[in-house]
Amino acid sequence: MTRGRRSRIAALPWVLCLAIAVPAHAQERDAARVDAGESIYLRGVLGSGQALRATRDDGGTGATGAAAACVNCHQHSGLGATHQSSGIGASAPSNQIPPIAGRYLFEPVRSGPSARNLPYVDGMRSNRSPYTEATLARAIREGIDADGRRLRYLMPRFEIGDGDMASLIAYLRTLDPTRAPGVTDTVLHFATVIAPDVDPARRRAMLDVLNAFFAERNARQLKPSTALQASGRTQYSRTMFMVNRQWQLHVWDLHGEPSRWGAQLAEHYAREPVLAVVSGLGGAAWRPVHEFCQRQHLACLFPNVEVPVDAPGDFYSLYFSRGVLLEADLLAERIAHGPAGSAIRSVRQLYRSGDSGEAGARALSVRLAALGLEVQSTVLPAQGGNVADALAGAARADAIVLWLRAPDLASLGDARGGPSIVFASGLLGGLEAAPIPASWRPRTHLAYPVDLPQQRVVRVDYPMGWFRARGIPIVDEQLQSDTQLACGLLSEALKELAGTFYGPYLVEELQTMVEHRLMTGYYPRLTLAENQHFASRGGYIVRFAEPTGTKLLAEGEWVVPSR
Repeated sequence: MTRGRRSRIAALPWVLCLAIAVPAHAQERDAARVDAGESIYLRGVLGSGQALRATRDDGGTGATGAAAACVNCHQHSGLGATHQSSGIGASAPSNQIPPIAGRYLFEPVRSGPSARNLPYVDGMRSNRSPYTEATLARAIREGIDADGRRLRYLMPRFEIGDGDMASLIAYLRTLDPTRAPGVTDTVLHFATVIAPDVDPARRRAMLDVLNAFFAERNARQLKPSTALQASGRTQYSRTMFMVNRQWQLHVWDLHGEPSRWGAQLAEHYAREPVLAVVSGLGGAAWRPVHEFCQRQHLACLFPNVEVPVDAPGDFYSLYFSRGVLLEADLLAERIAHGPAGSAIRSVRQLYRSGDSGEAGARALSVRLAALGLEVQSTVLPAQGGNVADALAGAARADAIVLWLRAPDLASLGDARGGPSIVFASGLLGGLEAAPIPASWRPRTHLAYPVDLPQQRVVRVDYPMGWFRARGIPIVDEQLQSDTQLACGLLSEALKELAGTFYGPYLVEELQTMVEHRLMTGYYPRLTLAENQHFASRGGYIVRFAEPTGTKLLAEGEWVVPSR
């Protein structure tokens, strides 16, 4: 072997390392470019940190920063909307915003009954040529579409340089409903997440509802049909949702401390990709689940949690209610604006360490401190501790707030010598079933973040009858009713998607259609809009009407607290 030959062979590992390193660096550059494009699309922030600027044709009205962000019209999914006009397309109807997800811009839309290239989306354009990166940049900057036609007035013209334009286009290419996780030609995969600190009986109660709903939904699926499977996969048909897709549920049980949940969720998701998380059950912690879904762009739909995550900038999680955080707001308004002669200047709170009441107490402390009230808290250990002893000295406060569960409420003992005004969490205590002793009832006011029993009876009768007909034991009426409601909303939303099974699009559809739902279970009404995450935002302050029983009296109308 010659010396030169040996030298070339010896150098080979370095060449291989270099060859491997270049793609890795390229991937990092691509990821950074996509991140920069996402910032432009979602937040209206350019790569320099400056605000994106947009103007109309007349050079007058315009927007900057978040107000100019593409998401405001084209939504997180990039698939547009139908409630206002604008977008890249020369002849879109006045109430439609066309999709700008990459494939809808750059691929030709095929015609004919066998066309299967793009899922149907309202407003998708078949009357123009596909964009190139150059013609798309022209459309964004100058308002001229791929065929040289002037775009409509409502589509702004953006001031954006070449680097930022490349980043934005790179991000648009990542918006692709044809690559949605958990979607196959025959199955839609879903997960439900269960935290480790939940009552096993409640876990079983929720799973009973989910399993029954999935089984029944699969049993009434249409038989496989070649004609149906070939239809609905282009703009020419809206019947793709009729394709025989089974629903499959994956149960993701979490273990250990919340700090470990993110890694567990990543393992589950890698092993069992899903279209969305539906329902779920959490105790005092849910933030790791919420944050995982936000990072993965994974829809998380109406989990049963007492402490949801209230993060206005997040998108992928929807909740029925703000739980104990809503109760804190209801109590703050009642304490601040109570009946004349009941002025409250000092408050003592009582909760157990690590329980959901801790988050409620913290939120209420912030609200009351802003009002200039004196707030003190007494913390019981997670296990043990005497409630009566913990209340010693509370008489010196004008009011006490009990963030306690049913067993602790039942052990309150005699109310003599206690403060004249008592507030309690209805959610933690069991709502109208809260076992508050008779001597405490005249002075106790419950935060009640759901509709009154006598007003929700018809809406709750439907799921209760559904459970009985299927032999499902009623263990926790609200938990099971909310779970069945979540499944029903998911089913209705998927039908409206016309086969475009894509997580962000699913969230957007729910935000649009939830207010039209008539059977809303425990809630008098459900409403969502773009970038809203809590479908029910109000509640009551109530008290017991009698020394025993579950009859309640509301102290006023349904209240949506100011925030």
